[in-house]
Amino acid sequence: MEEIGPGIHHWTAKHPKIGIEVSSYYVEPSRTLLDPLLPAEGIEWFRERPAPQRIILTNRHHYRHSGEVQAEFGCPVLCNENGLHEFDSGPEVEGFAFGDELAEGVTAHEVGAICPEETAVHVQVGVGYLAIADGLINHGGVGFVPDGLLGDDPEEIKRGLRESYRRLLDVEFDGVLFAHGDPIPRGGKGALREFVG
Repeated sequence: MEEIGPGIHHWTAKHPKIGIEVSSYYVEPSRTLLDPLLPAEGIEWFRERPAPQRIILTNRHHYRHSGEVQAEFGCPVLCNENGLHEFDSGPEVEGFAFGDELAEGVTAHEVGAICPEETAVHVQVGVGYLAIADGLINHGGVGFVPDGLLGDDPEEIKRGLRESYRRLLDVEFDGVLFAHGDPIPRGGKGALREFVG
C-alpha cells in the first residue's frame, strides 16, 4: 500500500482470473474505491480509516473484489450504464452516465473505443488524477495492450483510444492512475500527451 498523493492510496494484487498483478486505488478524501482487489493488508485496512462510500468500475470487467467490500461496508458499486448488461443476473451494480459527478470532485468521462463503457475517472484532489481502465497500460512506459486483446480491428481501436485521450487532455490533471501497470503520480499528463501525439 502506497500513498501516491494526498489521500490517494495505490496497491497491486494478483487478479484471480488473469493471474497477473493489477492496480487498485482508494481515494480517501471522497471515500471512493476504484477497481478494487483487496490489498495484502486485507479488508481490515479500510476499517482503520474513513470507510468506502462507493466503488467505481472503470469498465464492466473490473468488478474484482467489489462484492466483498460491498458486503462489509454497504457501499454501492457503480459502472457506466453501457456495461450494466454484464450484471443482469447479479451482482447488484448501479449505472452512471458519462459526465456524471459520482462523488464530490470525482467525474466520469467517456473513453469508449475498446468497449462502450470504458471510462476515465477524473479525481480532483491535489494535482488532479485521471484513472484509466483498459485503454492504456503502463509497464515501463505508456502503451496499448497487445493487439490480440483489442478485438477484430486493433488499429481502428487504437485510433479511437488516441482520439479519446487527446480530448481528455483538456481535463485538469497531472497524475494518471492505471488499472494495469504503475501509476504516474506526477507528470502523467505529459506522458499521456506524448503517447497519443
